[in-house]
Amino acid sequence: MTPYDEIATPTEMRADCEAVSRRLEQAAVRATRPAPSLHFDEQPRESGKREIQISEAAQRLANALHLHLD
Repeated sequence: MTPYDEIATPTEMRADCEAVSRRLEQAAVRATRPAPSLHFDEQPRESGKREIQISEAAQRLANALHLHLD
């Protein structure tokens, strides 16, 4: 392959440019949004903790490794 050979067709390159343009527009919108607050007073007070499910297979594996999951 010579340096003058095209790797992609013009149609593919155009589609790539359009996709990049859309991504740049999204990045510009996100970059101009205000940053989230770092002040303690503005943080949520209570947040629920998620339930962790341990499958029977994970329990058997943990027991075989002498890791006790309760």
